[in-house]
Amino acid sequence: MTATSDRSHPNPVASRHEHGRLTCGSLRVDDAGRSVTLRGWVNRRRDLGGLIFVDLRDRYGITQVVFNPQVVPAAHEVASRVRGEFVLEITGTVRPRPEGTANPNLATGEIEVEASAVAVLNEAKTPPFYINEEVEVDEALRLQYRYLDLRRPGMQSNVLLRHRLVKRMRDYLDARGFCEVETPCLIKSTPEGARDFLVPSSAHPGTFYALPQSPQQMKQLLMVAGLDRYFQIARCFRDEAQRADRQPEFTQLDLEMSFVGQDDVMALMEALYVELVKEHGGKRIQEVPFPRLTYADAMARFGSDRPDLRFGLEIQDVGPALAGTGFKAFATVLEAGGQVKAIVATGCGSYSRREIDGLTEIAKRAGAKGLATIAVESNGVRSPIAKFLREQEQQALTSDIGASPGDLVLLVADEAATVAKVLSALRTELGTALGLGDPSVLAFCWVTEFPLLEWDEDGSRWDATHNPFSGYLPEDEPLLDTDPGSVRALQYDLVANGAELGGGSVRLHRRAEQERIFALMGYDRSAMADRFGALLDALEYGAPPHGGIAMGVDRLVALLTDAPSIRDVIAFPKSQRGIDMMFDAPSAVDQTQLEELGLSVAVPSSNSTNP
Repeated sequence: MTATSDRSHPNPVASRHEHGRLTCGSLRVDDAGRSVTLRGWVNRRRDLGGLIFVDLRDRYGITQVVFNPQVVPAAHEVASRVRGEFVLEITGTVRPRPEGTANPNLATGEIEVEASAVAVLNEAKTPPFYINEEVEVDEALRLQYRYLDLRRPGMQSNVLLRHRLVKRMRDYLDARGFCEVETPCLIKSTPEGARDFLVPSSAHPGTFYALPQSPQQMKQLLMVAGLDRYFQIARCFRDEAQRADRQPEFTQLDLEMSFVGQDDVMALMEALYVELVKEHGGKRIQEVPFPRLTYADAMARFGSDRPDLRFGLEIQDVGPALAGTGFKAFATVLEAGGQVKAIVATGCGSYSRREIDGLTEIAKRAGAKGLATIAVESNGVRSPIAKFLREQEQQALTSDIGASPGDLVLLVADEAATVAKVLSALRTELGTALGLGDPSVLAFCWVTEFPLLEWDEDGSRWDATHNPFSGYLPEDEPLLDTDPGSVRALQYDLVANGAELGGGSVRLHRRAEQERIFALMGYDRSAMADRFGALLDALEYGAPPHGGIAMGVDRLVALLTDAPSIRDVIAFPKSQRGIDMMFDAPSAVDQTQLEELGLSVAVPSSNSTNP
């Protein structure tokens, strides 16, 4: 994969070479006449009936090598037997390519190496998919042969970008006084939403460690310890259902700061992300400073707490204009305290019945009972519900909300949560279908003032919407006794193009305040001590005010590379079902291992983890 020079070459070209070494992407015209040794993989071999051309590849690039039977018959004989992905060591002389044969698509396209010797360092079986071409390959096959998939240029580009971004994070924070501290991966089980991965202890039979879902408590303890600016590139583990943006193990930039408010944390991260995007160079940021939306505003305008701000299609409340309507479907919902809201799909008034049926199906999958539509035409409206609406109601549902001839109004009537979810799904679908989201633009925004708590019907208790350690707006403190669901958290999420990149909060730093939240969540004193005892005790030893954030590294790289899944930016990911296709894990273990741990296994009749 690397290349070395057979002699010193003290000229400016040396600055191109990786750490003083030649690579398959280093050589240029001013290297002509040099004797070099290159090592790498056969990207492509071409036999022209005399001359043999081998494109030798490593992660730095490709160099064309020429084997001439008149000059080096022995090397030519070896070259005639090599195939794609063979590993070779080639010695030869750099020379300009003949006139008219330069390849402008290669950094090394003006030169070639005339081979004088070649050694096959290892042969290769025919790969299960093309490595030298970016072609569509079944993901299961890619994951099974991930070590081959990672040879492909696109995957290597993702891995290298990830490396550069993480390095930039470290440099940025180091320059601002942060200290990188590694926290344990074997901790106490304190379920905080998802299931913990458990690790049995052979030294203490019948007991278990847990893998951390986040370093939350440890980083707060570091603030109590006086390490006022902490960070780490943290590995986190959650035993939960997998989706395109989820993995059982993932990486986040985790940090915490003492004596700060939420503006301090947000300003720090905003400046970092502006630098990261600038360094990547492939996208531009829509607006700096990043817009800030409260949770209530985001839900009212976009139906989502992670809105895509690259386009409008904002949700509009038409309920007040329909007070006393004779249209029963709307009237019944409004009388029950529900909502009627709309979005205006610009230029979609000519949608066919089939296209509207497609939108209706999306609405139903999101929970709607149905979808009402009004197509605005130059001489009126076209809609199945038009006959049930008074003229002023038709106006309220069209021109009064900005709909013009050629537009399509989509209306949903239901309880507030369902209306938000449905119209958010429709907005996302239309944004994609109409090409409204410029892929070269990153529309960042902060979402703040999330509800601190939400009611858990199954558990008959309050639960934290993000984590139970978040502080709350001081003016909302009295609501903890009367209306806990209305208390707003000092919580902030960073969102871009409809994806949540991470979030954090200003924490509770007094024991009484933290215990009050735990009590609302149904923990008694014994449970608090068992699950959170170390943190609660620490809060009594001069814990400073503090706050922090955790930002998903995988999601950031996926966003910058337009990867359809974070699996495309992780070197060795699990499948969408949480299976390691390469090592066939999870898998059964030897009975001896179970006996050493004092464990027995009862396998359910339907094992959902089978690949």
